[in-house]
Parts: sequence; C-alpha cells; structure tokens
Amino acid sequence: MQQEKFKPGISMNPAAQETDGTDADTEKMEFTKEQTANQMRMHEEDFLQGLIDAACYTAEERKVIEIARKDPSTGESRVYFRFTIRPLAEEEYDRCKKKHTKYVRNKSIGVKMPEDTNAVKYRDALIYQATVEEDRAKLWDNKKAWEVMRDKGLQIMNGLDVIEYSLKVGEKDAVIDEIDKLSGYGSNLEEVVKN
Repeated sequence: MQQEKFKPGISMNPAAQETDGTDADTEKMEFTKEQTANQMRMHEEDFLQGLIDAACYTAEERKVIEIARKDPSTGESRVYFRFTIRPLAEEEYDRCKKKHTKYVRNKSIGVKMPEDTNAVKYRDALIYQATVEEDRAKLWDNKKAWEVMRDKGLQIMNGLDVIEYSLKVGEKDAVIDEIDKLSGYGSNLEEVVKN
C-alpha cells in the first residue's frame, strides 16, 4: 500500500476514512463519562505538546527566498540576493494593515472609519515583518545600503523603501504568496462531521 504524501492543514485522519464515513482502523466503542475522562487524562500530555507545537509555528517555520533575474549584460540568470521569511500571525497582518490605512472621522456618528489603505506600503510592510531579524538587519535596515541607494537618487527613509526599490511588483506578489502559505492561508482544510 502506497503511503499518501503529508499535506499541511486540518484534517480528521482522511487517509483512514472509508467512503461510508467510518474509520477503517477504528473500532466503535461506547465509553462512560468516567472512562472518557480517564482517556483524556492519559493523553493530556500529547494534547498539550501538540497545542504548544502548533502555537510556536512562527518561531520554527522558515523559507528561503531567492531574488533571481536575468542579468542584462550576460543574459544568464543571476541570484541578486536571498532572505529568509517566517509565517505571520493574524495580529501581525492586522497591525501592518492598520499602520498603512488612512482613517477619517465620521462627524455624524463620531467614529474613525477606514478611508483608504496604501496597498504598496502594506505589501512592503508584510514582507518586512515576515523577514527574519538577521536578514532584516543585513538587507532592509542596512544603513550602508541606504546611503548607496540615496547616492543613486533613490529616496530611502526606512526598510520599507529598500523593499520598494529592490523588488519588482511580481516578485513582491510571489514573496507575499509564500508568506501567506507559511501563515496557513490556502491550506487544504478538511472538516469531517460525525453524528
């Protein structure tokens, strides 16, 4: 029997499920409340370790991004630079969006309302935030690089500006797609409801 390839996401043991919705390797048993509680206590450490491992995803998952383009002088593909990204938590996505959204006060109800999000800065902020600290310091926050870029007439005020000038629009799309994948967007989620 060929083993199925592991796919990240949420599932209820899809490999073991038969077409009628029952598990092939599972015997159906009825437990009393006390037996159920004992089962939970026996496996509590496994549950807790799984919960802790799942919560630490932003510290452990990484992906190296290489920015490669065709060299105009030689016509060959050349890696210009590389950096490592990590997944973002939902709060980090939200913080980046809020920081680059213009708000106006609705005078009739007295509440600040979002008017417009600067999509360019928002995308740059996601890439900046997802870049691991050591690469952020070497690339985006590198003061020497800022000075050289300023000497070439580019307006560099911070790391987001370096991202803006260094990455093409399509490259930004590809990097953000990878950040989203690492962060769990687009995962194959399966929900199995048993009655």
